[in-house]
Amino acid sequence: IIGGGPLEPFMRDPYLEDIHIITGENVHLIHKVFEMIKTNIFIDKAWANTFSQEFSEKIGSPVSEGQPIADGTLPDGSRVNIIHSKDVSLKGPTMTIRKFSETPISVTQLINWGTFDAGVAAYLWLCLQYGRSLFVCGETASGKTTTANAIIPFIPPHKKIFSVENTPEVQVPHAVWQQLLTKSTGPKEGHIELEDLLRAGLRSSPDYIITGETRGIEGRVVFQAMQTGHPVITTFHAGSVTKVIQRFTGHPINIPKPFMDNLDVVLIQMAVERKGKRIRRVLSVDEVEGYNKEVDGIMSRKAFEWNPVDDTQSFKANRNSYILESRIAKMAGLTDPMLIYDEFDRRKHIIERMVQEKIFDYYEVVQFIWTFYREGEKGLPISI
Repeated sequence: IIGGGPLEPFMRDPYLEDIHIITGENVHLIHKVFEMIKTNIFIDKAWANTFSQEFSEKIGSPVSEGQPIADGTLPDGSRVNIIHSKDVSLKGPTMTIRKFSETPISVTQLINWGTFDAGVAAYLWLCLQYGRSLFVCGETASGKTTTANAIIPFIPPHKKIFSVENTPEVQVPHAVWQQLLTKSTGPKEGHIELEDLLRAGLRSSPDYIITGETRGIEGRVVFQAMQTGHPVITTFHAGSVTKVIQRFTGHPINIPKPFMDNLDVVLIQMAVERKGKRIRRVLSVDEVEGYNKEVDGIMSRKAFEWNPVDDTQSFKANRNSYILESRIAKMAGLTDPMLIYDEFDRRKHIIERMVQEKIFDYYEVVQFIWTFYREGEKGLPISI
């Protein structure tokens, strides 16, 4: 009942991302350093049915022949998907466990790993300080949630955060954090969907709404929130800004094209193969300018773009950024919009100094950014 049985050593390993269990096969792992690894742990066919039923009870969603698929969360926050029935999973019960990291990965650690550079981080810092809406997009296991969690500390410390999710993955360091989860167990009339929680969120006066993942018609409520002036951060499955616009303006979400300008920034992150290694990279950061009636389309411009040849991100919108000049400079009270680039360079330099000084611990990074908000550069523990 307690622990993960033969999987317990893996549940305790902080360097693992995923655990893949297929009946009759060796358990395989996705390791943060060594990627796919074959283990000597083996789930026997005679025992697999009992094991998957026992494990499903830990997540509060028991599987059976009549209810062969279960999704849920372990007490440590890890996500579990179980496919139990032999009619559905031909080899026998299969399970995938997405490990939950208790301490989020910091923005400086992601820069150190090369996921994005200090320029992208400085740009996102300004966006989140001044209440811009951001979609973090990419394929499954591209690191969307990791990136979203890493940049949340850029939201000023006195803001109220409201998060809604199906499974608890968003981690927020702010003191005023209303964390809500959907409910899909028990009687149908007691189920709570993402749309219900988002509507409740609009009534609770948050400064930022964070939706763990936008998948379907709850996207309408996300846009309603942005239209009423609530900035939103969410992750979304899409491979480009064009695909984001297509999916939101198409069925089933059906957002009218003129409303797309409520979204400010789309970040695209992917797991890519480079020189025989699988790496996670922010491929682009795009700014959504708005609807163009003449061409019946949404206008966007590239802010940052990844160059696969030399593995760098280039600031395409340098001295030509719609979001920095037209949206943020005005809010910051700058008489000349071009002065915003001085602020961008300053934030970029601060982040580069943090990386140089090896400030990689998540909570240390949070304190560093928040000290800057409260006391400015003078209060920082390192020379800038």
